[in-house]
Amino acid sequence: MGDEEEEVKLSVSEVRRTIATSLAAAFGFVIALIWKEVVLGGLSIAGVNLTGGTEPMGWVYGMITAAVLTIVMIIFIIVISRWGGKK
Repeated sequence: MGDEEEEVKLSVSEVRRTIATSLAAAFGFVIALIWKEVVLGGLSIAGVNLTGGTEPMGWVYGMITAAVLTIVMIIFIIVISRWGGKK
């Protein structure tokens, strides 16, 4: 009977951890949506066209912009991860 109580406590703990992780991910998603609008506004002010249109060169320009921004964001993630990992 003691093992069953331990399993129940363990499973409740796992459920709480899973719910906490899911909520943290949901809050992060909301933050990402807010920052998306800020970034798109900044790119618009800078004159960067992200729609690409129906022209092939517009699509290529959009792909290049997306690739450059992806590389920059990866660098930012690495820098912030190192900063956050310092003791």
